Amino acid sequence: MGRNTRQRVIMGMLAVMLLLAGCSSTTGSGTSDGGSSDPVTIALSPWPGWYMWYAVQEKGFFEKHGVEVKLEFFPVYSDSLQALATGKVDANSQTLSDTLAPLSKGIPLKAVLVNDNSHGGDAIVSRPEFETIPDLKGKTVATELGTVDHLLLLTALDQHGMTERDINFVNMTVNDAGPAFIAGNTDASVLWEPFQTKAVNEGQGKVLFSSADVPGLIPDLLVFQEKVVQERPEDIQKIVDAWFEGLAYFEDNREEVIELLAKQAETTPEDFELGIDSIRLFSIEENLAAFQPGDSYTSLSYTAEKTAAFLHSLDMIDEIDDFESFLDPTFVQAAGRE
Repeated sequence: MGRNTRQRVIMGMLAVMLLLAGCSSTTGSGTSDGGSSDPVTIALSPWPGWYMWYAVQEKGFFEKHGVEVKLEFFPVYSDSLQALATGKVDANSQTLSDTLAPLSKGIPLKAVLVNDNSHGGDAIVSRPEFETIPDLKGKTVATELGTVDHLLLLTALDQHGMTERDINFVNMTVNDAGPAFIAGNTDASVLWEPFQTKAVNEGQGKVLFSSADVPGLIPDLLVFQEKVVQERPEDIQKIVDAWFEGLAYFEDNREEVIELLAKQAETTPEDFELGIDSIRLFSIEENLAAFQPGDSYTSLSYTAEKTAAFLHSLDMIDEIDDFESFLDPTFVQAAGRE
């Protein structure tokens, strides 16, 4: 499939998602006073920072703050993006870059929390004989089209004066790209944790380029459908408060939480800890700073603008005029005042 064909597929999928979003409703029926008897549904996928939601749930912090939450796990990350865009869930754990495409299509979303920032947790894992990105010229490289790891690949290529045409790009989900690398069917795969560590360990791979080489490029967010924010602000505040209490518990009980989450991720505590060490969980103070306008990747609006310009240049998203309106810092600000 050629580059232009793949781009048309992405835009076509987003058009369908927009149509479905207009015809569907969120799973939670909110009320104007900010309350509802229905649980708030939060989608998440395999990523160290997002597994932390299970710690918040298992340690009873949702219950403590008086909010009922249903965590919905999506083994395939792109399925969670579609679930949010079509209203099948109230919120999703997703990257900033993957929030831009639906926004450019007019799907109203609100980012209310920064879970973490990838700092090595996304990486191009290659055969050990490759030393630099230019060594991948003409080689088979796999990742999922339109996702944040596709952006990381394009960024790495761009930094080395290359484009996707210089490699043999194979479009496959991270769930497939990791095993494909381990089986020797790709020269490199772009993966996130825990798939990255497994590919390195079982596939005798090496990290050729990672998100640590472009700090701030990949913020991971809690993103709600806008109408849920309007209808259930009290519940969202309780969720944000519970999240920060969960982080505080993790800091004081790291070994216990890592063991709990490793079981959830079906991996060893040692491997899960490697994943946790590849991200930077954001405190309230770091959240407050991230929601401020700025001229570096520490600012969400700056990162969104730069990422959108890059994706637009590749015809992967439509233009976005406002990079502030989808950011809602009020819940983090309230948590900071408590």
